[in-house]
Amino acid sequence: MTTENSQIENLQQQSLFKEIITGTQMLFVAFGALVLMPLLTGLDPNVALCTAGIGTLLFQLVTKGKVPVFLASSFVFIAPIMYSTQTWGIPATMGALAVVGGVYMCFSGLIKARGVGFISKYLPPIVTGPIIMVIGLSLAPVAVHMALGRTGDGSAELISQSVALSISLPALLTTLLVSAFSKGFMRLMPILSGITVGYLLSLYHGIIDFTPVQNAAWFAMPKFSAPEFNWQAIIYMLPIAIAPAIEHIGDILAIGSATGKDYIKKPGLHRTLFGDGIATTAASMLGGPPNTTYSEVTGAVMLTKAFNPRIMTWAACTAIIMAFVGKLGALLHTIPGAVMGGIMMLLFGLIASVGLGSLVKAKVDFDQPRNFIIFAVVLVFGIGGMALNLGGFSIQGISLCALVAIGLNLILPKDKLSN
Repeated sequence: MTTENSQIENLQQQSLFKEIITGTQMLFVAFGALVLMPLLTGLDPNVALCTAGIGTLLFQLVTKGKVPVFLASSFVFIAPIMYSTQTWGIPATMGALAVVGGVYMCFSGLIKARGVGFISKYLPPIVTGPIIMVIGLSLAPVAVHMALGRTGDGSAELISQSVALSISLPALLTTLLVSAFSKGFMRLMPILSGITVGYLLSLYHGIIDFTPVQNAAWFAMPKFSAPEFNWQAIIYMLPIAIAPAIEHIGDILAIGSATGKDYIKKPGLHRTLFGDGIATTAASMLGGPPNTTYSEVTGAVMLTKAFNPRIMTWAACTAIIMAFVGKLGALLHTIPGAVMGGIMMLLFGLIASVGLGSLVKAKVDFDQPRNFIIFAVVLVFGIGGMALNLGGFSIQGISLCALVAIGLNLILPKDKLSN
């Protein structure tokens, strides 16, 4: 009997060890994208690691540990965070993002009370598609400036253009090739691969300063920051919650398809969206970027058949532990802007293509002038930088695009407009 108990205990230990290793592997898949977002927006990557772990654990708590997903930095918010931090500062931006998380939670309540039908009524693809496209296309100049060795706004040259291009273009090409031609596990890490190649080329050109890494402590508290609540920043950020909320539904459907389970019914879309919202609010309370379900990790789950949600618990715990490694954060800050610019040229284009893809997938009928009108106005307003001043308050960018798209969709008749 003792021998039998010992064998069971050994099997349990082996199973636990396998879960930990697989969870660490899942974090490795998400790592490149996870830290890229805070590096682009001026937030602390160690805080992002910590809040990704905390957010994932909160999500598991809300969904009763039934859904094998990992939550981390949302790319949809890159442009809004960049604008908001420059205009109102990081604390006000974090306060606005905390409210965005609250919007997710409100959405979850509506879904529980009324089902998902209201989403298709007020937020159909002709509304969300152009908005997502604007989010990606509005960032195109920033990506190009950084790829050319300039600051994001193009006002100053950091390194010569020739050196920058010899770094950014190979980083971009590597990301493209890994994404398009790699097989198996490598295909899930195009961003990390691109960053690695760009970083090695940066070392070759001698443009990386390791002094901050040498001076950093091995153990260091992440630079947490408290939010402040500024109504202008909040109003600017609120409409942006639409796109990731719709994206969340797609991710939950994807992971359900992989595991053969209907997570929309059990634990319920209202629970998963609430979990996403509470993870985003918790992250912003500590100075971290908003969280979202990661498609890269969903892809890894599909590839490895690692459907046990406990694996994500270990991924989350590993992220929290890594957040307190001071030298890791310092090393991440040494990644040159040219490397990130190369990755961003693909990344922001992909965001735009997701919006376009949603229109194609939904078979939006552009024979109807109403759809042309909504699409055209939203794109021109967003890319052109249209702004409206209402009672001393300026509304522009994604916020204006969202309001215009929703308004036009409700006002314009669904049949063809008469001459």
